[in-house]
Amino acid sequence: MKAIGNIYLTWRKGKGNSRTAVGVIKRNATDGVRFQYIDSGVKKAILEGFNGFADFPDTSKEYKENVLDIIGKRLTNSERTDIQKYYDFWEIKPEFKNDKYYLLAHTQGLLATDNFEFLADYSPIEGLSFISEICGLSHTKPSVDTISEGDVLRWEFNKKNLFDNKAVEVYKGDFRLGNVKLIHCNVFHKPGGDKLKIRVKSIEKNGHLNRVFIKISF
Repeated sequence: MKAIGNIYLTWRKGKGNSRTAVGVIKRNATDGVRFQYIDSGVKKAILEGFNGFADFPDTSKEYKENVLDIIGKRLTNSERTDIQKYYDFWEIKPEFKNDKYYLLAHTQGLLATDNFEFLADYSPIEGLSFISEICGLSHTKPSVDTISEGDVLRWEFNKKNLFDNKAVEVYKGDFRLGNVKLIHCNVFHKPGGDKLKIRVKSIEKNGHLNRVFIKISF
């Protein structure tokens, strides 16, 4: 799918901590799929306890062999009886169910057992639609009745953010809920990004808002 560019491996120390891009996966017709670490990101993350991604232990090496097969182990087993429910949540298009790069981008390779996520750098083209998540809820602490599934949210650039010049804030009315995830926010800065819309996809709550998944579409 042309809307998907590179996919970045991100890491954070734990819930409530900022994500850091520590590696990048690139796919092209000539070289296939490759993975390499981002030196500046690795150095920053090491200060917080990062010690590499187990499947790619050498942070100085560019990996060229079986990259998608290795990372594909993070994808949900397609033989599961509830796999269609999983595909429906992430809005996986039927024609891409066997495309590991597409699946990795759209499901983020999330595992409950570690602090890694694979976040795609999208382009705002006709038909673009992907699921992301609002980050920073543990800091803004919105009440459970602040938003509902299906709500249309507004967004704006945070030009005063000294740590991330690509930061995109998400609002319900005048209340700031949090930010669009690292890397996912890039799409708003590209030509045509001003046409992007955000809608609440799903909410996880237990006395407070735990997670808010959002649909970003063109």
